Amino acid sequence: MPDTGTTIAGSSVEIDALTGVAIHPLIAVKLWENPCWFSFRINYLALRFNVPVYGRIAEHHNLSRPEYVVLYSLFLRDAIAAKDVCATAGFPKNTISRAIQKLLRRRLIRRATDLSDRRSFLLRLTAEGRRILEESTPPMVAHEKQMLAGLSLGEQQTLSRLLAKLVVVSPDCPTSPNRE
Repeated sequence: MPDTGTTIAGSSVEIDALTGVAIHPLIAVKLWENPCWFSFRINYLALRFNVPVYGRIAEHHNLSRPEYVVLYSLFLRDAIAAKDVCATAGFPKNTISRAIQKLLRRRLIRRATDLSDRRSFLLRLTAEGRRILEESTPPMVAHEKQMLAGLSLGEQQTLSRLLAKLVVVSPDCPTSPNRE
């Protein structure tokens, strides 16, 4: 593990030897001396992205994270069923269902009968929903670029390949607590 740096006397801040940045000593331990280093680092980075990005979305568009996840899913692939959003959102089904109901009331999405299966409905973005996504996506992309700026293009490509590899093998990992 890399050296975590030195503590500033009388302070709860440590200068991280790896980055040269002031960091809380407990965060330094969790990042650099943690037996579960991978999961903590991934979650730490996800929070560094999600908190400001979804905070901005809530502030500018009055949307919760689950509501935005539904909109973003439809932005990436319009005309999908609610069950598909649920299967890919990482939120409980009832949370996504409430988000969809609110988005329907706000007329940011619409529901139409699936012509290939008349028992099912497809969700689509409305013009207003699309406008919000077109306005909110560039700051998300900019934030991601800022987070990756410390890596060369080659390092970014390597990181992308490694994360893609982990995503591919992740279906083999349990998604609920083991009951041993």
